[in-house]
Amino acid sequence: MAALDRAARSFLLTELVMGFALTFKYMFKAKVTVNYPYEKGPLGPRFRGEHALRRYPNGEERCIACKLCEAICPAQAITIEAEPRDDGSRRTTRYDIDMTKCIYCGFCQEACPVDAIVEGPNFEFSTETREELMYDKNKLLANGDRWEGEIAANLQADSAYR
Repeated sequence: MAALDRAARSFLLTELVMGFALTFKYMFKAKVTVNYPYEKGPLGPRFRGEHALRRYPNGEERCIACKLCEAICPAQAITIEAEPRDDGSRRTTRYDIDMTKCIYCGFCQEACPVDAIVEGPNFEFSTETREELMYDKNKLLANGDRWEGEIAANLQADSAYR
């Protein structure tokens, strides 16, 4: 009986007809393809992209040089050097991230008590050389200034779950 059933399916081309039916079913539905460089898909508030150092609204950098992000980084991609300032607070003199080592785990962002280091919404940061992926403090602060609006909105949207 199984051989007869198999012969009937081969002769009637049922698999082919079922494939055409499926194609016809989806032919008139809305397209889900995103025309990437011109259209971008939605990103969730927890998306982990390019790193950024944030500033307070008065323009002062947030990082207090506690070095928790450096200590928790499993890839050891973060290097921090700090010294005290005249007012007694500590601030970083060097904050480097080797993005070729970074595994985008988000531990640095979770460890930071003042939300200074964050992983922003930018995922389009390809380079031609490895040296361009060695981020220093100035590059990280520039990223923070560029993406502050989206970063703040993402942190606000995610605050109920932290």
